[in-house]
Amino acid sequence: MEGVSVRKIKKICVFCGANSGKDVAFVNTAFHLGEVLGKRKIDLVYGGGKLGLMGCVSTAVAQHERQVLGIIPSAFTINNLVGETCGKEIKVATMQERLVMMMELSDAFIALPGGFGTLEELFQMISWAQLSIHNKPIGVLNINGFFNGLLSFVDHAVKQEFITSRARKILISATTADELVDKLQAFRFESDPALSKLKWSPSSSQKEKLDLTLRL
Repeated sequence: MEGVSVRKIKKICVFCGANSGKDVAFVNTAFHLGEVLGKRKIDLVYGGGKLGLMGCVSTAVAQHERQVLGIIPSAFTINNLVGETCGKEIKVATMQERLVMMMELSDAFIALPGGFGTLEELFQMISWAQLSIHNKPIGVLNINGFFNGLLSFVDHAVKQEFITSRARKILISATTADELVDKLQAFRFESDPALSKLKWSPSSSQKEKLDLTLRL
């Protein structure tokens, strides 16, 4: 990292499966990622509960005495569906509200192996970065080639000119936790000149203040 300007990352949001997966390396690496975050004094934001890889990474971070925040839809807490969150828990009404809060409270994002929910969260963050809604680094921890097919598909979409070379740089990948965190810290956001001009609406409360200011 010598000679490279390092981004200050205090909180990382981790997207991952509520299952443990077939390969024991998924579980081992999820625990190791939590240990790496803990040793680097980085707090965790995640989807709450203690199932699967989500439970592994959150437990490891907590064991290293770093803060853990689970953001979970209220529907998942009925009948203890996903287990007890390891750390502080914020309940939200919808999945979209959950993702917006994750974006606002985190400095970077990591995806571990998971299913449709993990992929949705990952690509939502990527598309929001492309639209300059945020400029935070996003990476996948490619355990035993789990994301090889996805990365190949993204590169194929670049070749077919559906994703620009600039946008492709948004998605970082690495095979170890330490390497990935290093890459996230070194990331420099390159916005699309046209998309960076978009003006996104503030929250309703902020908008009311803006309207009042304009009337005055």
